[in-house]
Amino acid sequence: MVMAGDFRNGVTFEMDGQVFQVIEFQHVKPGKGAAFVRTKYRNVKTGSVVERTFNPNDKFEQARLERRDMQFLYRDGDLYYLMDTENFEQLPFTAEVLGDAVRFLKENMVCKVLSYKGDIFGVEPPIFVELEITECEPGVRGDTAQNATKTAVLETGATIKVPLFVNQGDVVRIDTRTGDYMERA
Repeated sequence: MVMAGDFRNGVTFEMDGQVFQVIEFQHVKPGKGAAFVRTKYRNVKTGSVVERTFNPNDKFEQARLERRDMQFLYRDGDLYYLMDTENFEQLPFTAEVLGDAVRFLKENMVCKVLSYKGDIFGVEPPIFVELEITECEPGVRGDTAQNATKTAVLETGATIKVPLFVNQGDVVRIDTRTGDYMERA
């Protein structure tokens, strides 16, 4: 059991037959009245985000998510094939199950597959990935007002914003949580 007063970022809990993960929390102790916990949490299966306040004494069943290492092998039409690194079983996944991780998956990349009670619902790519830029406009000298960026297409097909000095063929490091450019690799 986990109490609402013990919520922290990343805590998973079960409520109304659904599994949720805390994204943000704030313990509020007003000068007048009882304390409460303002929480923003995400449904781990559907991805919907909800904001709600709880009494710090509210109790919920703690949900234990299983994370397994799997290696992305290849894409075949609408299916993405990942291999379990322990028993070498290959499993097909749709883009809906993989979610936003599809944008940064590269062949032979190891990522975490999330499941709850045997039901697979998502994939977490590594936090930082290094990908090559396949398309990008050349930066024009003197075209900088302040933090000027341009659009670039990565080898996986994802588009991101990069600084003007980055060119086609460069390998860049990307934060997969936000999809932002970090640095040249």
